[in-house]
Amino acid sequence: MIRAEARAPTVDKAATPPTDSSSNTSSAAAITLSVCICTHERPGYLAACLESLRQQSIGLDRFEVVVVDSASSLAATARLREVVDAMPNAVMIRVEEPGASLARNRGIEACTGSHIAFLDDDAVAAPDWLERILEVLAETPNPPAVIGGRVLPRWEAPLPGWWPQRLRGVLSIIEFEGSGEYRTPALPRTLEPYSVNMVVSRHAVLAVGSFDAQLGRVGTRLLSDEDVHLAWKMQDAGYSARYDSRVVVYHQIQAPRLRPEWLLDRLYWQGASTVLTRKLLRQPGNPRLELLRRLVVETLCAPAALLPGHSTWLLAMRWRHAYACGFTRMALAGMDRKRSVALRRLLRMWRESGAVLDQRAEPRPAPKPEAST
Repeated sequence: MIRAEARAPTVDKAATPPTDSSSNTSSAAAITLSVCICTHERPGYLAACLESLRQQSIGLDRFEVVVVDSASSLAATARLREVVDAMPNAVMIRVEEPGASLARNRGIEACTGSHIAFLDDDAVAAPDWLERILEVLAETPNPPAVIGGRVLPRWEAPLPGWWPQRLRGVLSIIEFEGSGEYRTPALPRTLEPYSVNMVVSRHAVLAVGSFDAQLGRVGTRLLSDEDVHLAWKMQDAGYSARYDSRVVVYHQIQAPRLRPEWLLDRLYWQGASTVLTRKLLRQPGNPRLELLRRLVVETLCAPAALLPGHSTWLLAMRWRHAYACGFTRMALAGMDRKRSVALRRLLRMWRESGAVLDQRAEPRPAPKPEAST
């Protein structure tokens, strides 16, 4: 399942995890679990999430829960604390600066388990979620440092018929059944871990530097791939990163997201996220060739972008245009001013095409977060 149209080139390898005290053990007793949930202004979702943890097939004494309040209002913080206090094995900490990656990194610091299971506040865990995680970790002498699992939808409203089936992944849905090492032939090329259902070795994640704060959502700025970046960074360092569909959570698909405007905005930021993730991983491939291709797509699809945001007409062209815009803006932001003659000509043709420049590319103050950390 994919989040967007394109991804960085895959690496065809099976990683061998370095030896460390948290993962190099065959004893299930040495594995301890922490669940980390980051939240912002959503006590109702958090209550359902924590209730799913209360109903786990293993006892509450087998795991801890760390809830990170990401700069919620004082009123919302008080309500969140009431929800957390009702869970006997849960604690809540607060970060004053908003941002999903910052909140998760604070959660990593607070967790004490050998492995940390990330769960979004708008997700509910399957009753055997933690039991299956322990099962996967105990199956080999060297447990994987990253585990990604299935993310099945719970629709707050029906998925519209106009929604492109190939873009179900932008809603953080993973429906693939099977298991294997990421970025190997054992799994589909586009399969990636999502932090809505992702387990990491605490020792390994601290060794590679945790989540990069340059990625991840802050308010309505829908930058993403902080989870993908972390997983690939760990895998590139020699740790195992595996997918296993036995590890299941259910993601609440919020009705306001099932609109053309949200989809186009999400894909714009996905294009930007793809470029930034490649840069951070130092795996740019052929950025100039890719940029030229995206500029061509942006130019050819520009007329369709003149339609109102709420329209579903010519959506295939418009979502490709949105992704290309995000990709090119991020790519050009870091490019040397001395560009090739061909690129200059293509940029001029693009500017003269009559398309309205997407205002999402302009710097703007971060609005008050509405639904994500």
